[in-house]
Amino acid sequence: MSSDRTAHFARGNRISSRLDAETDDVLSSEKVEVTVISPLFNESESLSELVRRISESLGRRRFEIILVDDGSTDDSWETIRQLVAEDPIRVAGLRHRRNFGKAEALATGFAEARGQYVVTIDADLQDDPAEIPALIQKLESGYDLVSGWKQDRRDPISKTLPSRFFNFAAQATSGLKLHDFNCGLKAYRREVTDTINLYGELHRFIPILAHAEGYRVAEIPVTHHPREYGKSKYGWGRIAKGALDLITVVLLTRYFKRPAHMFGGLGFLFGGVGGLILSYFAYIKLVLNEDIGTRPLFFLGMLLVIFGVQLCSIGLLGELIISSKNGKR
Repeated sequence: MSSDRTAHFARGNRISSRLDAETDDVLSSEKVEVTVISPLFNESESLSELVRRISESLGRRRFEIILVDDGSTDDSWETIRQLVAEDPIRVAGLRHRRNFGKAEALATGFAEARGQYVVTIDADLQDDPAEIPALIQKLESGYDLVSGWKQDRRDPISKTLPSRFFNFAAQATSGLKLHDFNCGLKAYRREVTDTINLYGELHRFIPILAHAEGYRVAEIPVTHHPREYGKSKYGWGRIAKGALDLITVVLLTRYFKRPAHMFGGLGFLFGGVGGLILSYFAYIKLVLNEDIGTRPLFFLGMLLVIFGVQLCSIGLLGELIISSKNGKR
C-alpha cells in the first residue's frame, strides 16, 4: 500500500481473480473518475447488492469500488473475492488483519483511491447508492466535501437519540452547521481525502477537520432505509468515546497552535471560581472570626485553585514546545 499503515495489514494491495500483467496494465492505465469506498465489518449478506446498485447509479462514469474488510469474522472476505473475480477492473478488495475501526478502514481506502472524486458509503445499504450522483453533482458545483443528511432516519431510538446529542455538540463546538455529521454517505474531492489524517474514531468528524483546513463543506438530504442486513455496531456506548474525540478535534482544529488559549482559559475559569470561594472563607475567618478548617467547600476552593494553576502551566508548556519547533526563542 502507499501508506505508512502497511505494516498493520495482512495483505499487500488490491486483490483480483487475475494478477497477471494484463490486468495490472488495465488497472493502471484506466483513468478513474469516481472511487467508491465501502468500509465493512461482517456485512457479507449485503455486498453483492451493494456493488450492483453502486454500478447502476454511476452508469457510464469511469469508476472503481473499493471494499475494505475491517477484520470481518463472517464470509465477507470470500464474498469480496467472488465480486472481484466477477469484475476485476472495477472492484477491488482490501483486508485488515483484525478490526481496527472505521477510521482506519476509511484511511486504507483513501490511500488506494484513484478517482478525482471519492465517495464513502456504508455496506449495510441503509444509505441508498442511488444518491451518489447527486452528491457528485454538488461537488461539481464548487464544494469540496458533501455530506449526506438522513433527514427521515429509519433507525431505532438507541441510535437516533445518541446521534442527536452528538450532532448538537459537534455543531456547538465547531461552528459548522450540519444536521448529520456521522452519515456514512459522503463525497469528497480527492485533495480532501489526501489531506485529512484519520485515526481512532475521527471518521465522525471529517467535515469538521475539512472545514478547519478551509475546504467548502455542504450537505444534502439523502434517502435512508431500515436495516435489512447484519447488525448495528453502534449505540449508547459510543457517546463517551465521541465526547473524548470531540475534545480532541476541538484541540486540533482550534487550539493546536495556541494551546495556552484553551488550557489557560480553563485554568483561569477553575482558578477564578476557587479564588472566589477562598475569598469568601477569608472574610468568614478574618472578619467574622469563624472556624473554616472543617468545611468541605473550603477544600474544594483550594483544589480548584491548584487545578487552575496546573492547567495554565500545561498551556504555557505547550506554547514553549510549539515555539521551539518553529525555531523561535
